[in-house]
Amino acid sequence: MMGAQPEPSTGLLNQDGMDDAWRNGRYLVVSDLHLGSRYCLREAFVACLERLPPGMNLVLNGDVVDRIHERLPAMDAVVIDRLREESDRRDVVWIYGNHDAGLHLDSPGNIRFVNELIIDRKLLVAHGHGFDQVMPAHRWFVLTFRMMHRLRVLMGAEAVHVAAYAKRWNRLYRVLREHVQRNAIGQARRSGCLAVACGHTHFVESVMAQDLHYFNTGSWTELPVYGLCVGADDIRLLKLAG
Repeated sequence: MMGAQPEPSTGLLNQDGMDDAWRNGRYLVVSDLHLGSRYCLREAFVACLERLPPGMNLVLNGDVVDRIHERLPAMDAVVIDRLREESDRRDVVWIYGNHDAGLHLDSPGNIRFVNELIIDRKLLVAHGHGFDQVMPAHRWFVLTFRMMHRLRVLMGAEAVHVAAYAKRWNRLYRVLREHVQRNAIGQARRSGCLAVACGHTHFVESVMAQDLHYFNTGSWTELPVYGLCVGADDIRLLKLAG
């Protein structure tokens, strides 16, 4: 299953014939939707839901909602309603992230809320904030960076999510990515899994580390967007839009 590093497939939602991995997948893992954010690609996410095969379960790997103490705009609240509906016909698992930790839906439907998930005793799925000691240790720097980015946008700079802007500082961003990756791999190994899937860093990755595979499904705040398709014998990153 975990042989050579797979190349993400492209243009899934634009293909006339669905990829075999998509049609035969048992789980789709996505992360960092950030409903409520101006950068949330909600239309692309709903389009993805429309194309989910009947037998595929959905794993929302954290930060589904951007700010839990703020009322969601109507167009984002509709997405939550859609997730409730999906939970009536497939298993929908919501893994808490740092943005939506402690979230309580008044009417959750059959959505399951957990802190992490192990699929088929081979894939550990966790948002990734629990593996991140970098941002908590530099909290004031992070807050200052975010405020400076907001000021840049107000002054006419390109309106992008703060994570998309942070990626331009490649060396600093790499410290965060590699830190999360290293700790996630260690936890997966202790759990007896062959692979681990995270979000949190907003950076799509597929990396082999000796005998273990690390995936990151990125975010739904910038294109392109990816998901992790988990089949009976295969785990593949698929490009879902963009």
